Amino acid sequence: MKNASAAPLTRRSAVKAAASLGILSGATKAGLAAADAEGRLKQSVCKWCYRNMALEDLCAHAAGIGIVSVELLTEDQWPTLKKYGLTCAVGNGICSIPDGTNRVENHKSIEENVRRLVPAAKKAGVPNLIIFSGNRRGMSDEEAWENSAAVLNRVKAQAEDAGVTILMELLNSKVNHPDYHCDKTAWGVELMKRVESPRVKLLYDIYHMQIMEGDVIRTIRDNFDYIGHFHTGGNPGRNEIDETQELNYKAIAKAIADLNFDGYYAHEFIPLRDPMTSLKQAFDLCVV
Repeated sequence: MKNASAAPLTRRSAVKAAASLGILSGATKAGLAAADAEGRLKQSVCKWCYRNMALEDLCAHAAGIGIVSVELLTEDQWPTLKKYGLTCAVGNGICSIPDGTNRVENHKSIEENVRRLVPAAKKAGVPNLIIFSGNRRGMSDEEAWENSAAVLNRVKAQAEDAGVTILMELLNSKVNHPDYHCDKTAWGVELMKRVESPRVKLLYDIYHMQIMEGDVIRTIRDNFDYIGHFHTGGNPGRNEIDETQELNYKAIAKAIADLNFDGYYAHEFIPLRDPMTSLKQAFDLCVV
């Protein structure tokens, strides 16, 4: 006899149940999670914002919310996500924020790390790897463009062959990362033009670019072809993306979805209130 009080079995609940029982492969679970994302955006979350929470706990909460990725993880952390039906939208490990592509002396280690991580990312189903421009330290924009393009042009073919995207992150140099070179959308776009690869894109951090230049939705629309990933965060403060701050994330999320963006849209804010309540509220806000 059918239990009248039982909840109907949806595709989402079936996927979660199968994942919890361990009867799906890692690749299958990650693919199902992304395909089963609510709304038109595949939402992710950055682990570093929850330093006091174990990765497994964050994965369990994220999967329950409907988030399909936990990101900015190193290679040794990627396998943990598989049991929760999640992927790591962006892997870390190519270089540090201050010591990046703009300095030739960093190119050897950057290239070695890319050569190692790209095939590992492909195998693990990690679609993107993060990279940084490095700090200026008195360097001109032209020299930084030339140096950064040189190393990215050497590794782009491998990324293209593997189907893994290298993301250059846009960060603010006003509040969080003084002297960082890739601190304006125009600077990043010029670099993208010099590399000209479908597998080298910008990570457009909405919080950081609100601080540096504002005009977020117009900038995203005008430069959409060069953007491969998004990060959120409230401003001022980099906290919850709610009515306490100046960005309208519902409108931003809709504008991105209306561009038929098929990448990941990741929450990178530091919660001031109950972390998982705030994450669920951010998720719901950005379902468009």
